Amino acid sequence: MTEILFYHLEQRPAEAVLPLLLEKTLERGWRAVVEVGDESALDPLDAALWTYRDDSFLPHGIGDGERAADHPIALVAGQVNPNGAQLRFYAKGAVPSEGGDYERVVYMFDGHDPDAVTRAREAWKALKPDHDLTYWQQEPNGKWVKKA
Repeated sequence: MTEILFYHLEQRPAEAVLPLLLEKTLERGWRAVVEVGDESALDPLDAALWTYRDDSFLPHGIGDGERAADHPIALVAGQVNPNGAQLRFYAKGAVPSEGGDYERVVYMFDGHDPDAVTRAREAWKALKPDHDLTYWQQEPNGKWVKKA
């Protein structure tokens, strides 16, 4: 059973939170694929992974081209898994509809966008019968707290 984590973003945007979660993913030796809801979100996310911290670099590629399998992190705008990732992130409007063959799925949604919150609630209801779900919310100090 795929573990699915819902991350309710209120304090910081996905571009600030995702690099930290991707660092932890790579520390575990996992590969990750990050799906966004629209291709226009790929370039800003790519830029964030290059610039989020001066002393760090997250090796990644965009899309599912011939070199995609070489990258430990793939940024995509569709349901492909070009690098054989064990962990899938959904961000910037992408919404999970199943757990797939992943060890873990992380769904990040903008808590300041009422439509995103509605989509998250709908996803929770749809995924709950077949998956182990947890809900995480960020406190003002930046700490993530498991709420459900």
